[in-house]
Amino acid sequence: MIQGIDYAAISPPLILAVAALGLLLADAFDVPRRVLGLVSGGSLAAALIAVAALAPGGRRATFCLPGGLRGGGPRSCSYVADDFTLLFQGLVLAAAVVVVLLSLQEITDSEIPAGEYHFLLLAAVIGALSLVAARDLILLVVALETLSLPVFALVGLRRYDGRSSEAALKLFLVSVVSAAVMLFGISLVYGTTGAMHLDRIAPALDRLPGDLDPVAGVGVVLVLAGFAFKIAAVPFHFWAPDVYQGAPLPVAAFLSVVSKAAGFAGLAIVLALGFPAYGHVWGPLVAVLAALTMTLGNLVALRQRTAIRLLAWSSVAQSGYMLAPLSVGSHRLPEAVAATTAYVALYAVMNLGAFAVVTGFHRRPGARSDARSAARSDALDDYRGLARRNPAVAAALAFFLICLAGLPPGVMGLFAKVVVFRATVAGGVTWLAVVMAVNTVIGLYYYLLWAARLFAAPEGETGDAVPGLPVRAAVTATAAGAVVLSAAPQIVLQTVSQVS
Repeated sequence: MIQGIDYAAISPPLILAVAALGLLLADAFDVPRRVLGLVSGGSLAAALIAVAALAPGGRRATFCLPGGLRGGGPRSCSYVADDFTLLFQGLVLAAAVVVVLLSLQEITDSEIPAGEYHFLLLAAVIGALSLVAARDLILLVVALETLSLPVFALVGLRRYDGRSSEAALKLFLVSVVSAAVMLFGISLVYGTTGAMHLDRIAPALDRLPGDLDPVAGVGVVLVLAGFAFKIAAVPFHFWAPDVYQGAPLPVAAFLSVVSKAAGFAGLAIVLALGFPAYGHVWGPLVAVLAALTMTLGNLVALRQRTAIRLLAWSSVAQSGYMLAPLSVGSHRLPEAVAATTAYVALYAVMNLGAFAVVTGFHRRPGARSDARSAARSDALDDYRGLARRNPAVAAALAFFLICLAGLPPGVMGLFAKVVVFRATVAGGVTWLAVVMAVNTVIGLYYYLLWAARLFAAPEGETGDAVPGLPVRAAVTATAAGAVVLSAAPQIVLQTVSQVS
């Protein structure tokens, strides 16, 4: 049987696949770096337009099994472009455009091969787009590895930098272990249910014989553990700080936002569509992971003295907040998924903005520009007096930090935390809400301490902090998004509620 393919449904990743191959070929003919960057950003914008064009058309699905479900239901499909998929695809593509802007100067300064960089970046984005659309476990694993494998190379593209190579090796080893754990879990789930599509796994688990229940439970836990590696949840977080510090800053931003968003989308899809019958198994486990992740991330962030490692540990802590709503298990699960989705969307804007400022400040004209030197500005004390040298950049960074802390006028951060608090309490996991409240107070300290440094008197001579045009564009775009969402945070919640 020859199966028809809905090319409109798969158009966003298809556009990027064509562009990625074109970029790799163009690099062989010494096309200028700026042209390669323009093509990369343009292809992402084109894919974003394709996502917007699909939004009004309703659910589309392709790569479907010939027969429908028992009882006359719809066919089981591997790739589904519904509202949830399109929301996350739009988020991933918008964030990737910002990452490309941050990458333009980094490629030149760090002597990174431009064609390889943009090819790998687009390949990773293709994996993320496919992951959020996957509705069977095979495509989910393939998409997850398509997202992960190019990132290893992106992290290690500064071949002369030992820290970069070490970070790439750590990420590779962790990802291999997580993939093996997840594949073992998937094999157990398939062995007990005989199905790979999530809409067939869910009813099969619901009527599973009692003697197979422990096997399926172990499989569900192992799949969850595999995702925990990807989203840097404690105790599977140990790779994140070193990888963030060793990777080029735009790649660290990609890991912190794009990769994390795709990972949480995949986790929500699997738990909500495939494993709701085992909510009593994975719900308490997610609650413990969330509490450990936010607590350890915040406590270690208190001790950091460099911007990159603080953002890394902050990102670990933020994963705990995103996990918290999913701890409700199968009880009020749609509301929990909506809360996690809203938090991921708001976090993406805040964190990308912080990384954009740090990327521009990292190579300010007061420091050596040699990419092979260790003279890069990274210490938090180097940000002292930034408000006097560049008030606009300092105001943007302060606003992003206030948003991450969840304080007015950064209403979007406060709104995000209220949403996850409400979903957690409504699901009956009150003790986790208390842990979240304590951790929110801890997070206030280090975010505000960094923000206060921006307006303190500088120590010694410092250069003017004037980022390049692409970085300024990225800072401006994220700052505008943060201001709009702080003024009208209900935009995100209404969108997510309609999607869920």
